[in-house]
Amino acid sequence: MTTIHGFSSPQILPVYRQYNKHCHYVSISNADRHPDLDYDATVYHGIDMESFTFRQQLGDYLLFFGRIHPDKGAAEAIQIAHRFGMNLLIAGIIQDRNYFEERVVPHLDDHHVRYLGSADPQARDNLLGRAYALLHPINFDEPFGLSVIEAMACGTPVIAFDRGAMPEVIQEGKTDFLVNDVEAALQQLKDIPRIDRTQCRRWVEEHFTQDRMVEEYINVYQKLLRN
Repeated sequence: MTTIHGFSSPQILPVYRQYNKHCHYVSISNADRHPDLDYDATVYHGIDMESFTFRQQLGDYLLFFGRIHPDKGAAEAIQIAHRFGMNLLIAGIIQDRNYFEERVVPHLDDHHVRYLGSADPQARDNLLGRAYALLHPINFDEPFGLSVIEAMACGTPVIAFDRGAMPEVIQEGKTDFLVNDVEAALQQLKDIPRIDRTQCRRWVEEHFTQDRMVEEYINVYQKLLRN
């Protein structure tokens, strides 16, 4: 059995096609399935809930948490934060140095927009849990989006661009908002206070825990053994 965690390049597809009738494929979201391949199941990622502290109080900054790359939308997050009038913290590895220097660095001022580098588990928990909202303005069809469920596990709502697996991962209007552009993100940010942070945590507990992921993989193995 092979879990396909997205497709790094179309050039990898011939390999998957070659073994399509000999391997059993599992996807990490329905959105990430390729029409040329057969799948036995979709198993969503699961996280250790004890690593994420639930916080009821609304935070006072926006957060971008992810690799610094055009796909992930750090520049759009900066634009949203500037126009909304709230400070933005950015955390994540620099995957595209030119993009970082051209689209992020000019806006850094150690106050309104700050880049914190990579975050260890403790810093991640604090950053996610104390944020007003996580900004996830992706520019690609993301296969899953771990930072989205990690934020919700802390009780923090998410504003995400409606691409890839986002409609599967979030509960539109109840835990988060799906938007199509910067303008829509600005409108929905005003409604963040009405999101029940307890519901954000509960959504993850019901759908994206480590134990649930393990159970679903065991079910896949049992199904394969029966066949």
